[in-house]
Amino acid sequence: MMEQLTVKNLVKKYRHTMVLDNISFNLEPAKIYGLLGRNGAGKTTLLNIMSSRIFPTSGEVRIGGEDINNDDDLLSKIFLMSEANLYPREMNIHQTFDLADAAYGNFNYDLANRLLTAFELDGKSKVTNLSTGQRTASKLIVALAVNASYILLDEPILGLDANHRELFYQELVKTYQEKPRTFVLSTHLIEEIQQLVEHVLVLDRQKILLNDDLDTILAKAYAISGPAQLVDDYVTGLKVLKSEMLGNIKTAYVFDKLDDQRAIPDQVKINHYDLQHLFIYLTDGGEK
Repeated sequence: MMEQLTVKNLVKKYRHTMVLDNISFNLEPAKIYGLLGRNGAGKTTLLNIMSSRIFPTSGEVRIGGEDINNDDDLLSKIFLMSEANLYPREMNIHQTFDLADAAYGNFNYDLANRLLTAFELDGKSKVTNLSTGQRTASKLIVALAVNASYILLDEPILGLDANHRELFYQELVKTYQEKPRTFVLSTHLIEEIQQLVEHVLVLDRQKILLNDDLDTILAKAYAISGPAQLVDDYVTGLKVLKSEMLGNIKTAYVFDKLDDQRAIPDQVKINHYDLQHLFIYLTDGGEK
């Protein structure tokens, strides 16, 4: 039985620079999360702390109430796939599978070998000789076949072409359905992962800005457009992230619940907008 992973009051400072400022959230068992943030928001630092590659200044990461640090049993439930190349120079792809098997046990060699063919990779190739996209693919294969309960993926589609990105998304969903576990996808390609993720964490200015189910978030993302005065009147009191004028038509991007009682003027149109735009408007400072 998988237990929930809890990040509690996590702080990370490098000398005088605050990288993570008192961050708390939970990861539920068997759920796919999107971890979103601009460059430098602290996503990689957070994932490194969650997998115990680096230590927090204060705060803790727990699984089922137990601190993961110095607990090999708990650490073996967490796998981080990152940009950092941690393999020795001479190692080939097949050997990275053996390494994951030695560390986590019960590596899914059948899946890994099938994915080698799908991603057009040769298992005898040395990891250092691979292109960026091939190296990413080889690491993704390990991440999908490793026997861990929490799979953290830091920029998992770096250098992959469109076909291989699509292949990765399909295989992720497939393996998730066959063997449910928790995935965290930290990526810039928000448009593409919107179809996959169930829950979104947005990291901005060292803090968690948003932590909610995707459906709940998108239900509050409204684009309200029409003649400027009518739009302004309608959005009074609502949280407007950004406004645009096109000719004499104004669009206000709202992130709020709409009042069912409020009459909508005939000339005003209300539509939803997507996660990528919401992320951009939320982390851009926007209007307050």
